[in-house]
Amino acid sequence: MSVDPPRLVAAMRAAIATSAAVQGTTSPNPPVGCVVLDAAGRVVGTGATAPPGGAHAEVLALQEAGERARGGTAVVTMEPCAHHGRTPPCTAALVAAGIAAVHAAVADPNPAAAGGADVLRAAGVDVEIGLLADEVARGPLRAWLHRIRTGRPHVTWKLAATLDGRSAAADGTSRWITGEDARARVHALRAAADAIVVGTGTVRADDPALTARCPDGRLRDRQPLRVVMGRSEIPPAARLCAPDVLHLRTRDPDAALVALAARDVVDVLLEGGPRLAGAFLAAGRVDRVLAFLAPALLGAGPPALADAGVGTIGAIRRLQVDAVSRVGVDVLVDARPGEET
Repeated sequence: MSVDPPRLVAAMRAAIATSAAVQGTTSPNPPVGCVVLDAAGRVVGTGATAPPGGAHAEVLALQEAGERARGGTAVVTMEPCAHHGRTPPCTAALVAAGIAAVHAAVADPNPAAAGGADVLRAAGVDVEIGLLADEVARGPLRAWLHRIRTGRPHVTWKLAATLDGRSAAADGTSRWITGEDARARVHALRAAADAIVVGTGTVRADDPALTARCPDGRLRDRQPLRVVMGRSEIPPAARLCAPDVLHLRTRDPDAALVALAARDVVDVLLEGGPRLAGAFLAAGRVDRVLAFLAPALLGAGPPALADAGVGTIGAIRRLQVDAVSRVGVDVLVDARPGEET
């Protein structure tokens, strides 16, 4: 019995939500989500990728489903793997469980793990790829897919500014431009990232901690790698003058990304300052822009972005807007510089 399209779409959206809950905990593995439907199309199991060394999404969903998976359908955000890495191949688990059909959103671009669809088809499993592919590719798998396809970590530039583009007042004060809801969203972004990057100028000007905190101020269980870029020394009294902070003594975005890739960093949150953001944009190394805009005006003060290599209007860096939403009193613009490279 085939599952009707609305149930498949609902299952894929549930798989996306499940994968979003583990984003940031699976690197360097992809945050995959899986929903298992029984032969009647009812949800009987869900799973998401465990931290490295743990089970994959399909295996966890099958464990929850048990015998109810036999003759059923697996809806998964990425093509099941066909290789034996830290864990056995998911294709073998699906076949052993008696799954009759698999619907995956995107194919696995990793040459070492790809080919799962062909293995499943050879075992008599119906396989379809492409269900909600765009939603999945722009969702929790976005950074991992970018890392596999380009070899570079995915970089999201996060900025907070007034409507006239100021990141601070004329006297340098910047707390708080955006409201509490926006700040809470930023802490959630930090918790989901592998690394947060700022420049030495921001360290001297703002003395940030770059921690991910809960709304009540407690530190979240998972903290990203804190990274400072620049040749200047980190001031001894700065909160980022700590053994667990990585100081990359370079201003070159490519050199920094190579160093971070060597540490299995997949998802980078670039938080500033304006000169560092300009350098990444000029180098073509910003893959996503999350702009939190406060309904406020300053008229003077440092801009959110410094020189980005644009000398004439013909070289303006136009963005493709993916979403615009309200975050409390502020507006969040989610955009990207044309097509991702």
